[in-house]
Amino acid sequence: MKRKDGNGGRDNGENYESGSGYSESYGSNTYDGYYDNSNGSGGYNGYYDDSVRNDGGYYGGTNGNGGYYDGVTENGGGYYAGSTGSSGNGSNSKKPPEKKKSHVGDVISIIVMAAAFYVFVFAGYKLYGYYREYKKADDEYANLATYTVDETETEDLDELESEVEAALLSGESTVGNIQSISGREVKTVEVGEEEVTLPVMVNPIDFESLKEVNSDIVGWLKIRAIDLSYPVVQGEDNDYYLHQSFEQEYLFAGCLFVNYENESDFSDQNTIIYGHNMKNGSMFGSLKKFRDEEVFAKSKYFWIFTEDIIYQYRIFSARVVNSVGQPYQIVFTEEEFEDFLTTAMENSEVDNSTVSVSTDDKVVTLSTCTGDSSTRFIVQGKLVQMYASK
Repeated sequence: MKRKDGNGGRDNGENYESGSGYSESYGSNTYDGYYDNSNGSGGYNGYYDDSVRNDGGYYGGTNGNGGYYDGVTENGGGYYAGSTGSSGNGSNSKKPPEKKKSHVGDVISIIVMAAAFYVFVFAGYKLYGYYREYKKADDEYANLATYTVDETETEDLDELESEVEAALLSGESTVGNIQSISGREVKTVEVGEEEVTLPVMVNPIDFESLKEVNSDIVGWLKIRAIDLSYPVVQGEDNDYYLHQSFEQEYLFAGCLFVNYENESDFSDQNTIIYGHNMKNGSMFGSLKKFRDEEVFAKSKYFWIFTEDIIYQYRIFSARVVNSVGQPYQIVFTEEEFEDFLTTAMENSEVDNSTVSVSTDDKVVTLSTCTGDSSTRFIVQGKLVQMYASK
């Protein structure tokens, strides 16, 4: 039993409640007093100093613990000025230790940032690689252009195309027909096993010098509507020049090349020339421009220059085809060739209403990829005139 001192008293470590009288309660609260060195709770409106349990200290309200708590090892303390709550924030209070924050989120953030940085660096490296390859190709083929002469300095191709187009519209046979080309010198040359009299044309390509660079050269292709001008080679297979330049060094853009199974003089029923669909429009990257009527209206022809003969082709079809099949056949029966030509005419994406084809024609198919491994984009022209090179 404790003594009861009444309100406002003091307990000096005897485990009694202080107050104005004596309390018989053991280990409970002091009322309006000072509670020093006890195991119980703190005082109401009092000061609790040097305890090992529970809350205490100065309480300025009602129904709550708290107050000024000095030197404890458990629970809260501090100044409590309100009601119905736990301990306040005294200047000498000792707060419970904070839980350590998880580092998992930080680790994930670091990993994500590192991955993003890697992707950025890798993408930059790839872009630089593409730029380097495109520049290498541009530099090489720009250098090869020095082996050519601008045709405006030698021949008026607009005039020649207009004359042949007029002959075609009139229904004339134009191949080897010198009457379709007016006012021009003529020359008798061998074409295959035949002697043919042809109009003469100044050759703008220096084949003698180009052969010293690469003896595989078989011609030079010029497509005026899309400003295309490249040498054409023929290898022992269809793989070598996929990524070999004209100078026979590794180059992703490769070189334009004739199917290795074709005759090198363009005498087959269907001669196929392959080229990459480069994103910058080089090589055969611009063939798809023929889908634009305005582009096709600029010129409906392409030209193949060789050392002895110059070939002029009238475009009659442009379309997407399967990567294998009839468009890549080079020798046909008459019935097969007729079907080949009919299919090409009927499925063309360019206007071919002013041109006709027959099984006597010689066709050149220009082929490039589409981004879909199962298809190709092709442009086809039929031979409409030959010229003796001068």
